Amino acid sequence: MQHSLKSKKTAGVAFSTLLMLLTIFGPVSMDLYLPVLPALTEDMHTTTSSAQFTLTACLIGLALGQIITGPLSDRYGRRMPVLIGVVAYSAASLLCAFSPNIITLVIARLVQGLAGAAGIVIAQAAGRDVYEGGALIRYYGRLTVLGGLAAVVGPVIGGQLARITDWHGIFIFLSIVGVVMLAATLLIFGETLPVGRRTDGGMAQIGKDFRTLLSNRLFTGSVLIAGLTYAALFAYLSGATYILQETFGLSPQAYSIAFGTNSAGFMVFGYLGGVAAEHWSEQGSLTVGIAMTAIGSLGLLFTGLFSLPLPVVIASLFTLASGVAFAAPATTSLSMADYPDLAGTASSILGCARFGFGGFAAPLVGLGGSQAVLPLGIVTVGATALAFLAQIMLVQRAGRERSL
Repeated sequence: MQHSLKSKKTAGVAFSTLLMLLTIFGPVSMDLYLPVLPALTEDMHTTTSSAQFTLTACLIGLALGQIITGPLSDRYGRRMPVLIGVVAYSAASLLCAFSPNIITLVIARLVQGLAGAAGIVIAQAAGRDVYEGGALIRYYGRLTVLGGLAAVVGPVIGGQLARITDWHGIFIFLSIVGVVMLAATLLIFGETLPVGRRTDGGMAQIGKDFRTLLSNRLFTGSVLIAGLTYAALFAYLSGATYILQETFGLSPQAYSIAFGTNSAGFMVFGYLGGVAAEHWSEQGSLTVGIAMTAIGSLGLLFTGLFSLPLPVVIASLFTLASGVAFAAPATTSLSMADYPDLAGTASSILGCARFGFGGFAAPLVGLGGSQAVLPLGIVTVGATALAFLAQIMLVQRAGRERSL
């Protein structure tokens, strides 16, 4: 194989742990402040939709940052882009903490997302450098589950931080996390991509790689399903903080407990989804995951239509998050199936779809008012219905063509 001895030496416990932390610290920071978002809205004297746009800005940054950083790391190596990203992340977090108005905060959150994306895509690319075969597949599976789990765990940590500080303090905490990650990266992260293995085709080659991937029906369908199911997840993350606290009266701590329950569900069903995709059927596990997401989404829609009680909302949110997790390993495996040599670029597109679709869906939830459940139900049901269409028209059709 093409892996250098240095690359294989760096794939130890410390290095693999650092890669895991790099892939989750961006998504965690995305929504760590969700429990204090209502207080931020009031403090900034702004509207619910405007405050939710701070989440959208970070999601857009996380999406665009992966598209930018992935190809650059293939050309210039892994270590320098991730170091630049972590430094920029820490600085942007401080700017968030001291933003004087909502416009400045939105811009700072966009930069924070762009910088945090470096950790996600470099963790994926460096894993490709140091792992191979079954170990690489399992590694990508862990990154998929951890990346999504981080988005659900963030509000739990934020709810506990809200007991001792306000939204300013939460962003200062994130800046400190960035400094710690910088120190760990400097100490542990050795370059994993030798000069001789770096690409030199420039923008023309990057464009050709993108066209190759997007012309593949299986890849495009898998990416669309990943993006649409994550749109439902991020709509839930954006809207549930208002609905559970303002409509149903949960405290920030009770809200974080509710999210903690969903975190456990996400972790368990993400693991089960990986087992099902590996030992049963990727197509079958994908169907089950989308169906679970649909059941949770319909529960939210019916709650909005018929004013159902809090237990129905909690159960619906749990089912929705667990369904997204169950489908995630299959979408990753299917999207990576045909082009192992373009795994870095493929990972960038996959990550862009997840966070980009989520960034589009998140502010739609607030259009009906901060306490309205119905918009959340409509957005999540719509996203899941489109995911079903992508599965039928693209993924299943590609599977049938291969079996002929």
